[in-house]
Amino acid sequence: MASQPAFNPPPPPKWAVALNSPLPRPSKAAASIPDPPGYSSSKTGGKSRTQQQQQQTTAAPKPVETDTLKLKKAWEIALAPSKQIPMNAIMMYMSGNSLQIFSIMMVFMLFKGPIQGLINTNTVFTKFDTEGTHAKLLGVKAMYVVMQLGLLALGIWKVNAMGLLPTTRSDWLAWESERRPLERAYFALG
Repeated sequence: MASQPAFNPPPPPKWAVALNSPLPRPSKAAASIPDPPGYSSSKTGGKSRTQQQQQQTTAAPKPVETDTLKLKKAWEIALAPSKQIPMNAIMMYMSGNSLQIFSIMMVFMLFKGPIQGLINTNTVFTKFDTEGTHAKLLGVKAMYVVMQLGLLALGIWKVNAMGLLPTTRSDWLAWESERRPLERAYFALG
């Protein structure tokens, strides 16, 4: 049986060795350099007791501060649909009033978003609901619902402009005929 020569793999590259080796310990001269202003290191050796207590009090916010921040964020979410109203109004105006696949899809999407928003109203605001904010969230939820209803009203306006809403008597009564105009005006080139 012939013996196989031992194959020694090449040594790993220098960057791989440097990546896997631990960082060198800082020298005592580097430890004597003070931290720059505004930087808080993990070590507390050079800080006085009042500085440590002050850092601990700023680290834990009070429940009142947390509740105000939660209410502020909840108001931002409640007013977000109001930012969509002008954009959707322009899109509905530009899509035209004829029955085409584009305008029908636009109207479908306009109805889909607010209906989903109304259904998920409570789940949207559950992360902001605490004992301190529960009573104040009712107004926030009401404003959110009003904004979603504004988007729905825009969708109803568009459906009416497309002629899909039955708003006249002839839409409901089979024997009622359409109104005929008494006179017509024609544009003449000339």
